[in-house]
Amino acid sequence: MKIAIMQPYLFPYLGYFQLINAVDTCVFYDDVNFIKGGWIHRNRILLNNNGFLFTVPLLNPSSFKLIKDTDINMKLFFKWREKFFKSVEQSYKKAPFFEETFHLVKRVLEGEQTTIAKIAMESIKEISNYLALKTQFEVSSMEYSNSIGYEKAERLIAICKKKGSNHYINPSGGKALYEKNTFKKEGITLSFIKNELIPYNQFGNPFVKGLSMIDVLMFNEKSRISDMLNEYELL
Repeated sequence: MKIAIMQPYLFPYLGYFQLINAVDTCVFYDDVNFIKGGWIHRNRILLNNNGFLFTVPLLNPSSFKLIKDTDINMKLFFKWREKFFKSVEQSYKKAPFFEETFHLVKRVLEGEQTTIAKIAMESIKEISNYLALKTQFEVSSMEYSNSIGYEKAERLIAICKKKGSNHYINPSGGKALYEKNTFKKEGITLSFIKNELIPYNQFGNPFVKGLSMIDVLMFNEKSRISDMLNEYELL
């Protein structure tokens, strides 16, 4: 049984969903420290033929806080949300799948979540449901709190064992952090996913890769996206 353990990102890029598609269970790793320069609360969409960074306003974000304890700044959020909706509409209103994608984005951002972890997880689950992915989702702070405080690799191994998984798949950046032999000693195969981001038509302009999944959904039908989700290699 294959498992991924990932921090929840807000409307992440295609590669995140390739990882979800590659596993049976994806555990949202929400009880680790928030990363201020990461992708937990921000991503990029297409605006004026370039990548435009959008960032959800947070209340006193800190790398000393856990992701699950990082609140959205609700005093700023509603104004930011309306501005973001206008940016999405301005950029994508002529995209072939604008209506269904815009409704999905609005469902996520108009929910009642007040933490970045919950709204990010919701964005991932909404997109996964839209694409009919079969992957099961769990939350580390709810299902695996008994292993909080373990060292990095030690905790990942503990989660795999509790879930009964014998195959842990990690983004390719994890090569610098984890040794395959460390997992092999515990009866677990460690693989790294190599993502392939296939270009697609963005209003006939030069392709801007690595944008939020919002962009992929705007321009591609579900069957094409299903093909994209399988464009990866396990190393």
